[in-house]
Amino acid sequence: MTDEAPHMLIEEDGPILIATLNRPEKLNALSRETMEIFEQAVLRFRDSPEFMVMLIRATGRYFSAGADLRQGGTKPVDYTKGSAIRENHRLQLNGMQRIYDEMEHIEKPFVVAHQGTCVGGGLELSLSCDFRIAAESAKYSFPESKFGSLPASNGVSRLTRIVGPHWARYMVMGNFAVDSRKAEIMGLVHEVFPDEGFQERALEFCRHLTKNNGEQMGVAKLAIELCHEVGREQARHVERMANSTLMMSPHFAEQMRKHLTTVGGKK
Repeated sequence: MTDEAPHMLIEEDGPILIATLNRPEKLNALSRETMEIFEQAVLRFRDSPEFMVMLIRATGRYFSAGADLRQGGTKPVDYTKGSAIRENHRLQLNGMQRIYDEMEHIEKPFVVAHQGTCVGGGLELSLSCDFRIAAESAKYSFPESKFGSLPASNGVSRLTRIVGPHWARYMVMGNFAVDSRKAEIMGLVHEVFPDEGFQERALEFCRHLTKNNGEQMGVAKLAIELCHEVGREQARHVERMANSTLMMSPHFAEQMRKHLTTVGGKK
């Protein structure tokens, strides 16, 4: 038995499910326990219609220092075999790739709020979120290059999709850290807020999202990903197909009626 506090806290704020990294003394390193609690929360969010947004945040001066390297994996890795290393990335690492893939597939928005430094595995987790917001003091980096390796659970694949190869080279090849303002310029984060009152601003951001139509946000999440993958002409087809399902809904008809009445265009 141990008196150690839970590595992650789960709470609710109306339609917002909140997961808080809670190992400030360990710089919120992602332990096996952290990822187990987190996966349960992600699945609860997925399967509970009452939750519209999931917020991921942290306590302490770091959002996360990355994977807990001292803890090790669930089984030893044969570092003399490339295939063993690749399978470890895909199947082990406390389920990171599986969880991050599921986050990307869930048709609800994930918001991550960086109150401080976010590096390595913590940044990889964040890259699977739909929205990333930062406090002024937040900083970002991938320390894997110091070891002669790559961040291989989103750190190359997802980072490149979000910020492009130009900035991916800067962070992964160049091993440069970036502050919150540069991260905003790069497109790594959507907004930067002052440190003071940051957690409340993060909740306000999430509450704004809860005012949106959940079906629209889900379809938009899928459509945006598809449009990023295909050519322009095919992307237009995706837009039309997605919109055809949304515009047949009673919600669309009611909102259009209210809008036309408000602007004096009622017919």
